[in-house]
Amino acid sequence: MLTLHGVKPQSRKMPPDDVPVVDHEAVRDTVRLHRARRKARVAHRNRTRWAGVRFWLALLALLVVSVALVIIIWHEIQKLFGL
Repeated sequence: MLTLHGVKPQSRKMPPDDVPVVDHEAVRDTVRLHRARRKARVAHRNRTRWAGVRFWLALLALLVVSVALVIIIWHEIQKLFGL
């Protein structure tokens, strides 16, 4: 409330009939929901990170196999045609 001397502080005590009702099950469900969301977000981040690693490892493996095949084929061509 505003007075001539400034803002008047309100009383901080709540009358017994205005005590807020807390639904403990709702609080527990909300906490459980937020924990599940956080866990899902972290799991998704980890899966995404590992997917990138798997992609580059697969690409590297294909490159190694390709180079090995080129070398083997080149040696066979050299043996066949006597180069």
